[in-house]
Amino acid sequence: MCNQKFIYLLQGWEGSTADARVLRDSMNRPHGLRVPVGNYYLCDNGYTNAEGFLTPYKGVRYHSSDWGHGPRVPQNSQEKFNHIHSKARNVIERAFGLLKMRWAILRSHSFFPIKVQNRIIMSCALIHNFIRNKMSIDPMEDEVDDFLANNPEEEHPEITDENTDFVENIEPS
Repeated sequence: MCNQKFIYLLQGWEGSTADARVLRDSMNRPHGLRVPVGNYYLCDNGYTNAEGFLTPYKGVRYHSSDWGHGPRVPQNSQEKFNHIHSKARNVIERAFGLLKMRWAILRSHSFFPIKVQNRIIMSCALIHNFIRNKMSIDPMEDEVDDFLANNPEEEHPEITDENTDFVENIEPS
């Protein structure tokens, strides 16, 4: 996610599929997800904390509603990490909120064949990225702020250097 643009999409998996399985599939594809060594993608606890992937500490306060002033400020390094992780993840959630707000077809069940659904998702994301590139001010952002405020449960520069090393495996760390 760079400036609320999508940098990799893998559509077509059922929603009930384990996150780790989808991630492994995305990394094993010929033109799949590539994580440069020394860089990290933020993940939720459905993923393994591994090289290239940062998950929050388990059993430690995380959500933005957990934080505030006085005793509600982070009390140790794990809480501080989770607080910063949560704030960064909010940017990701905002981008998905903006995508869904912009394209009503993504907000409801689809009865199109799966191949058509995949193309719809990809098309919406590509047009979203085009809009993010061309418009310095996006009028949809205020609507997303209002939507996310009322629906709290809705919850990197591109690397082109051919000499960059990439994470090859997902091993717990």
